[in-house]
Amino acid sequence: YQKMGDALLKTGRPLVYSLCQYGAADVWKWGARTGGNLWRTTGDIADRWDSMERIGFAQVDIAGYIQAGHWNDPDMLEVGNGGMTADEYRTHMSLWCLLSAPLMAGNDLRTMRPEIHDLLTNQEVIAVDQDALGREGERVWKNGDAEVWAKQLKDGSRAVVLLNRGSAEQEISANWQDLGYPDHLNAAVRDLWQHKDIGKFAGKFSAPVVSHGVVMVTVKP
Repeated sequence: YQKMGDALLKTGRPLVYSLCQYGAADVWKWGARTGGNLWRTTGDIADRWDSMERIGFAQVDIAGYIQAGHWNDPDMLEVGNGGMTADEYRTHMSLWCLLSAPLMAGNDLRTMRPEIHDLLTNQEVIAVDQDALGREGERVWKNGDAEVWAKQLKDGSRAVVLLNRGSAEQEISANWQDLGYPDHLNAAVRDLWQHKDIGKFAGKFSAPVVSHGVVMVTVKP
């Protein structure tokens, strides 16, 4: 990988260098030094909830190794390939964007349904993935099958994802302290999938989340 990285630099051309040995040898610890722009962190993803869940949530321990131009890659998006529900695909896209993962569509664009097109091209969700601060989101709270993940954004706000890995709908709350904010803070919450402002909240934000589903918001002081 180092030899290839050196050779690519010598071309003087703008290139994206992607490393792939499926996460072996802790590639996230040294991939950037070889000139790698992204590196696979896991084995191949499949178009099933259990595969996406296993790969996506396994990224929790390696968030600190990315930097601008050098990214963890949990593999391509399976959105639209037919093996998961609409809620599960929304969770897939939300989690990948919170992880600052490379977004590579793995579906057949020629037969893409309008709802899949809209899911893959949601500009507010993609903006979280592409935020200029270049942070990777991390899990900030977990209780059984309920999890809250958050990502610091350049403007000081947080992108927050309420995730339900369970088999039944449940209420999930994001507490301001878990996001790095004081309890008394008054913050504006916007739902990124519904494209609407929810209101201003102090201390926490709560919402019902369907099975295998997600609520994705920004929390802005």
